[in-house]
Amino acid sequence: MRWLVLALAAVAIIAVLSLVDLTPRVESDFFFSADAPELRAAERIDALFPSRPQILIAAAAPDVRSSAYTATLEKLTDRLAALDGVAAVRSITSGPASPRAAFTGPFWRRLLVPATGSEPELTNLVVELTDGAAADPGPVVERVEETVAASGAESPDVALSISGVPFVVERIRRALLRDLEIFTLAAVAVFGLVIALLYRDRWVVAGVLATCLTSCAITLALLSLAGLSIGVLTANIVTIVFVLTLSHLIYLTANARRMGDLERALRVTGEASFWCMATTLAGFASLLLASAEPLRELGKAGAIGTLVAVAAAYGLYPPFLRRRAAGPDAGGPVEGPIAEESAEESVAGGNGWPAAAVERDRDPFGGRRLGWAVVLAAVLVALAALGLPRISTDPGLLAYFDPDSPIGTGLAVVDESGGSSPLRVLFAEPDGGRLDTDDALTRLAAVQEELEADPAVGTVLSLAPLVDEAARSVPLAGMMGSRRLVDLLSSPALGGVGRAFVTGDREQGLLFLRMREARRTDPRARIVDRIGGVLAEHGFRVQATAGLFELQGQLAGLVSSSLVTGLGGLFLLFVGVSWAVARDPRTAAAMMACLAGTPVVLFGVFGLAGLPVDFISSPAANVALSVGIDSMIHLAAAARRLRREGLAPGAAWDSVWVKARARLARPVAGAGTILAAGFGLFLLSSFPPTRRFGLAVVLGIGAATVFTLVVLPWLAAAPGTERRKEISPRT
Repeated sequence: MRWLVLALAAVAIIAVLSLVDLTPRVESDFFFSADAPELRAAERIDALFPSRPQILIAAAAPDVRSSAYTATLEKLTDRLAALDGVAAVRSITSGPASPRAAFTGPFWRRLLVPATGSEPELTNLVVELTDGAAADPGPVVERVEETVAASGAESPDVALSISGVPFVVERIRRALLRDLEIFTLAAVAVFGLVIALLYRDRWVVAGVLATCLTSCAITLALLSLAGLSIGVLTANIVTIVFVLTLSHLIYLTANARRMGDLERALRVTGEASFWCMATTLAGFASLLLASAEPLRELGKAGAIGTLVAVAAAYGLYPPFLRRRAAGPDAGGPVEGPIAEESAEESVAGGNGWPAAAVERDRDPFGGRRLGWAVVLAAVLVALAALGLPRISTDPGLLAYFDPDSPIGTGLAVVDESGGSSPLRVLFAEPDGGRLDTDDALTRLAAVQEELEADPAVGTVLSLAPLVDEAARSVPLAGMMGSRRLVDLLSSPALGGVGRAFVTGDREQGLLFLRMREARRTDPRARIVDRIGGVLAEHGFRVQATAGLFELQGQLAGLVSSSLVTGLGGLFLLFVGVSWAVARDPRTAAAMMACLAGTPVVLFGVFGLAGLPVDFISSPAANVALSVGIDSMIHLAAAARRLRREGLAPGAAWDSVWVKARARLARPVAGAGTILAAGFGLFLLSSFPPTRRFGLAVVLGIGAATVFTLVVLPWLAAAPGTERRKEISPRT
C-alpha cells in the first residue's frame, strides 16, 4: 500500500504538470466577475465611448526640445507602430501637426507633454493596442518591452519608463507565475526538511510528502475540470492545500505514536479533523459571497482543497503509520519523548506499535499555569489593537512593486509626471442639454482647470481642450462656432477624435483622467466623490465612473467588507463548533477569545507598520485562522476526552489541561513551526503582495500557536486550583 500511494502521487503530479495549465490568468478587469455590478458602469461607458487598452511610455531627457531627442522618439514611434498587436502610437512626432504643436497645443500638451516643473522634462508615447491584443496583452507587452530596451541601449540619454494597465497586469502575472514556480517548490522542500527533522523517520516523511502532493494534484485537476483557472489569489492554492493536508497529518501522526493504536488514533483524530474541516470549509465558502472575482475564485478553490485535504489525509496516509505493527524490526523505536498511556493501551488492537516505540507525554512548561505569559499576550493583543484603525485596504498601484525595482522606478516616473491609474467619468447636463454650447464648454474648461489643481489628479482630457486645440489649428475656426467645431472634430476628416469625448447627440460627455497614486492620501472612493463634486459645482451631473482607479476603489471596499463579514461569519460558526468540541461553556468561551486574538495581532501589526492589506494578502487571515482553529479544536477535544475518561471538570489544573497540553504540545508546536517555515519563504519573493501574504500568515500562525499552548489552557482551566507539580510520565 505504501508503494501504491507513492506511485499514485508520482502519476498525479506528472499528469497535472502535463495536462493542466498552471499559468496564472490576470486580466485588466480581473478584480471582478463578468456579471459583477461593479462592471456595469464600465460597460455603460464602453458602449458609448469604445476604447482600447493603452501602454504609456515616458521618455525623459535633459532637453526634450532638441533635434536629437525628436529623432530618437520618431524612430521609437515607428518601431512601436510596426509591432503586431499595436493599432496606433501617439507621440510628439505622430499625432500633432509638429513637435512644436505638441508642446503648445492645449490638447496635445496635456496628452503628450505632462508638466513636471517650469520646463518639460519628458514626453509621453501612447501605444494603443488592437482588439485582438487586448484579450491577451502578454505577447505585445513583451514586444514593446524589447523595443523600448533596444531604443534605450541605442540612446542612453533618453530614459524610458513603461506604464499602462496592460503592462501592469502583465507584470503582476509574471510575478505570480514566478512565485508559483519557485516558492511553491521551495515551500514543499522546506516542509519536507522540517518534517524530517521533527520525526526523523524516512517513511513518515515520504508518506507526508506523497499525501500532501497528491492532495495538491487532485485539487488542481478538479479546479481544471470545474473550469477554474489559476488566478491572482489561487496562484498560492498549492501551498494552501499542502498546509491543509499537512495539518491533519501532524495530529494523526502524533496521536498514532502516542496511543500505539492506529485504529483508535484514526477515530480520535477524525472527530477533531471533521470540525476543523467544517470551520475551514465555512471560511472559504464565505468568500463566495464577495463580488471580487479573485476572492470568489479562492473561495471555490479553497472549498475544493479543504475536502480533498481531509480525504487524502485519511485515505492515503494511514499505510505509512500501519507499518510498525510488525514490531521494532519494522522501523525501530521512535525518536523523541512524549508519554505513553499504558502498556495495555499501547498495544491495544492488532496493529499498534510496541510499547517501546510509543512516545511519552511531558508538558514542556512543567505543568505551570504561566499567568505572566497570559498577561504579556493580553498586553501584546491590546497594543496590536491600536493598529486596527490604521489598516489600509486601499493601497496605491505602486504598492504592488518594489520602489527600487525597474518597474517600480518607471511607474513612479509616470505617476509623478501625469498619473498612472486611469479613471473615466461619464457626465451630462442635468436637464439633458447639449454639451457643445459655448456655456457648457466654458463650464467644462473651469472643471478641467480645477481638477488639474487637485494633487491626486494628473492628466485630464475632455472636450474643452480638444475644442480649444481645434480653434487654434483649424483654418477659419473662429468663424465656425463651437457646435460646428465639435462636428468637425467628430468627422472622419479629423479621425473622429471628438467621438472619444462626446456622444453623437452631444448630450453625454467623457472625462478621461490619469490619477496620481504616490500623492494620494485619501481613499479612492473619496477622491472620486470629490471629482463628482467639482462637476456638480459647475452644473454637470455624473452618470457613471469606471477605470482601474475606480475598480481598485471598489475592490478596497469589498476587501474591507469581506474581512468583516467573512471573519464575523466564521466566528459565529465557531461558537457552535467550539461548543460541540468542548461541551463546556468555559472552554468554548476561551476558544472564542483566543480565536479573536489571532486576527487582531495579524491586522494590528500591519496597521502599526503601515503595511497595506491588499486583495492578495487579505486571505492570509483565513489561512492563519484555519491553523489556529485546528490546534484549538485538537487541544479542546483532548481535554474533553480526559474528562470523559474520569477526570472531572473541577479537577486540578495539572490533571486536565496540563495533560492535554502535554499530549499535543509537540504536534501544535511542530505544526506551527512547519507551516511558519513554509510560508516564511514568501518573504523572499520579489512581489510585495506575496511578501505581505507570507508575513501575515506567519504572524497569524505564531499568534495562534501561543494562544493555543498558553492562553487557552489558562482561560479554560477551572479556577481555584494552585498545584504546580509536573505530571509524571505515567500520570
